[in-house]
Amino acid sequence: MYLDKNVSIWKTIKRFGKIKRMTSQQPKAFVMSHTSNQWSSGICDCTEDIPECCFSFWCFPCFACMTARKHGECLCLPLLDGFGGCVPPITLAMRVSVRTRYGIQDSICKDCVYSTFCGICSWCQISREINVREQNVTFINSRAN
Repeated sequence: MYLDKNVSIWKTIKRFGKIKRMTSQQPKAFVMSHTSNQWSSGICDCTEDIPECCFSFWCFPCFACMTARKHGECLCLPLLDGFGGCVPPITLAMRVSVRTRYGIQDSICKDCVYSTFCGICSWCQISREINVREQNVTFINSRAN
């Protein structure tokens, strides 16, 4: 008995001078993940995650900083939005970065509008998206009986 690269088990059995080969394959795991090219929630779906909604409402600078850190950016990066002028540059950059990382198809025009007029909702959407996309991958094993 030996194990080859394809995880197949080959057994050679000698009976009555004849050689028989039996093949057995291990069941393959099925992987479920979120791979849509759209946002997992809308810009106004803040109530999908009430604790984050409250956190962003009561302490928005802290929430934005925590979301930036969760995305792998500098913790204090969102604090620079105050120096940006008309369009908050960090909020815009984070939306574009999240869209690029997860392959979300949207337009820079929408990103500008959401960043400028819906800043808190935009950060909530970014946070929800990171939470959905960064969840542990679920493996579902099927057993052959």
